[in-house]
Amino acid sequence: MQKIKLSIADRVYPLSVPEGEEAILREAAKSLNLMVDHFEKNYAVKDKQDVLAMCALQVAVQSSKEADANTISQSDFHKKIVLLSKYLSEELAS
Repeated sequence: MQKIKLSIADRVYPLSVPEGEEAILREAAKSLNLMVDHFEKNYAVKDKQDVLAMCALQVAVQSSKEADANTISQSDFHKKIVLLSKYLSEELAS
């Protein structure tokens, strides 16, 4: 484990993270800080907790959309595998 410090919404969080995950966490923190800046500049939000709640909502919506897209992709993939399997069975039978 590696000890790092991340700054999110003007607060520093000390973390112990597995080797190799520091870059991912730093990128995520950077993304959150950009969202915080966006909400603070574009909306009349004064409380950091409200800003962070809006960031959490935005991240949850993005995650849900990606999960839905992944489900559709898996369904399409399954259909293609079934068709391919059927085609191969027919070809091997002839």
